[in-house]
Amino acid sequence: MSSRQGMRTDLSLYIHIPWCVQKCPYCDFNSHTIRQPVNETKYLERLVQDFDAELKNISGRSLSSIFIGGGTPSTLSSDFFRRLLEAITARIDINSDFEVTLEANPGTADADNFRGYRQAGINRLSLGFQSLDDQLLQQLGRIHSSTQAQQAFAIARQSGFDNINIDLMFGLPGQTVKQALSDLKGVIELGPEHISWYQLTLEPNTRFYATPPQHMPDAETIDEIQLAGQALMEQQGFRQYEISAWSRDGRQCRHNLNYWLYGDYIGIGAGAHGKLRLADGRFRRNSKRRHPEDYLAGKFLSSEQFLTEKDLIAEYFMNRLRLFRGFTEGEFEQQTFVDRSLIKAGLQEALNKKLLLKQSDKYQPSETGYRFLNTLMELFV
Repeated sequence: MSSRQGMRTDLSLYIHIPWCVQKCPYCDFNSHTIRQPVNETKYLERLVQDFDAELKNISGRSLSSIFIGGGTPSTLSSDFFRRLLEAITARIDINSDFEVTLEANPGTADADNFRGYRQAGINRLSLGFQSLDDQLLQQLGRIHSSTQAQQAFAIARQSGFDNINIDLMFGLPGQTVKQALSDLKGVIELGPEHISWYQLTLEPNTRFYATPPQHMPDAETIDEIQLAGQALMEQQGFRQYEISAWSRDGRQCRHNLNYWLYGDYIGIGAGAHGKLRLADGRFRRNSKRRHPEDYLAGKFLSSEQFLTEKDLIAEYFMNRLRLFRGFTEGEFEQQTFVDRSLIKAGLQEALNKKLLLKQSDKYQPSETGYRFLNTLMELFV
């Protein structure tokens, strides 16, 4: 191990809301269909207790961001989030440019709630469009239409949100290059500050994995969509800063950037995960109980592990290589406390295979490296 005097990274908080109106067939997140009204008061109480239990490990630090994900956070009331954020900010200092993101499903968009979210201190909204094609939305199991998606964006703007992300998928069943670009053009025309544009993948433990949809686009079509989409977004003033993330200047997602830069974060809520550098220099990763009923009963911790050098190397590169910015061996060493000599062989092999480029002391994936990112990452796993 290298010196324990590493660089101080940002600290983020992830809050998981595990409930959805309806489980999408491609979703492998910890989400549970709402069968009866959610007991907001009880869940709020448990989240605060969970946060209190984490506080001993983050003494003297301040939060740079909060991300509220799910599930579908927008199924809960604005009053719930007002009380939750008040409880959190009463317990820990926050940075002056504090970012608070909430994920919202257009099918649950409500003007009063959106105004309430903004008044509660949420200053970034992430809308899950996935497509603007009604037929594809039905295949994806979404509860909203294209019209509702566009209305949700308008409601968000009217509610005071000036920092909005739109999630959009491509590579959907039967989707042509023309259809994928039509979706992307429709989203760009709305004028969001950020677009998360990513390929549909069939993940284990999903309905789509068990029963794959027919007519999935082939690799050649996917490549054509990606190249055309990248060119379109660059023409429209969006800059790609991560494999699936595009933003206007200065509107990168601070919370997700912290993940990719291998910063610290704690997670509260059913199924949430956290990774934290402790005061003694060890790195702890933990997860919380997945089932809402267990969590509501006050059973929080599901697993806890302390990361080995191999874990740290693998995790660092799985995150950092996604970014469209370079890294140095010194940065790696400072953020992981792992001696740089242990990654020399992987770096050299990546250079030899032209998956990495090196300029001065900085490494960055080549165009081929980004296209075959899993192959590049495997050199460090």
